[in-house]
Amino acid sequence: MSLENKIFLLLRKKKLKISVAESCTGGMLSSSLTSTSGSSKVFSMGLVTYSNQAKIDILKVPKKTINKHGAVSVQCCLAMVENLSKISKANLCISVTGIAGPKGGSKQKPVGLVYIGIKKKKIIKINRYVFKNLGRKYIQKATVNRALKLIHNFL
Repeated sequence: MSLENKIFLLLRKKKLKISVAESCTGGMLSSSLTSTSGSSKVFSMGLVTYSNQAKIDILKVPKKTINKHGAVSVQCCLAMVENLSKISKANLCISVTGIAGPKGGSKQKPVGLVYIGIKKKKIIKINRYVFKNLGRKYIQKATVNRALKLIHNFL
């Protein structure tokens, strides 16, 4: 059984709804979570807030947070998951922000740097990963796989 299917069954059994706010994965996580028939019973919403402006306008990430820390930061990931929780009212919320490459990295923030936030009730956890720079698709898929594992473990 796929991890997506296991997540779906756990969410359904526990009567939980999940929402996702994605940046560097461009909707891949939402797509994975909705690949199971009947997922509308557990999947509330998926937002692809790819640009900084979308993060500010839709997810209400403070502009000063992005200006000070950048869109790929613990602070931005935290604001994304907290505000997604307010918008969606889902029981479980996930936020993803990172640098999928091939450009955009720096010494402090290399290509492959990803933050994944998860919130259930009052528990919030922000995870930092640096995936090998084996190409954009690899980083995106690795991020989705890690997010699915985090969701499964959180349930």
